[in-house]
Amino acid sequence: MVGDGSRQAARLSARQALALLAEGGLKPGTQWESAHALCQRHEGDPSCDWVHALCHRIEGDEGNAGYWYRRAGRTRMDDLAGEIETARSQLAGRDA
Repeated sequence: MVGDGSRQAARLSARQALALLAEGGLKPGTQWESAHALCQRHEGDPSCDWVHALCHRIEGDEGNAGYWYRRAGRTRMDDLAGEIETARSQLAGRDA
């Protein structure tokens, strides 16, 4: 079982990764690479797995994104920017 401290660290990383993706204009590049690395550090945490799916959508790898959505227990939204805003809002709260 993941401890509360580990879960909090993962949620913080997920929020940081979302900010990096936004700063990068939702395009592959340096910020994308940093966001992806943050998510990989917390693989298995649903919050980071969800953002990991978003990373792969941004790079155009829908198959890999689908894998991470399944791991996160999430469903892909049609609007990527809208989904990122939803993720930011939910990850700012207590439950994601």
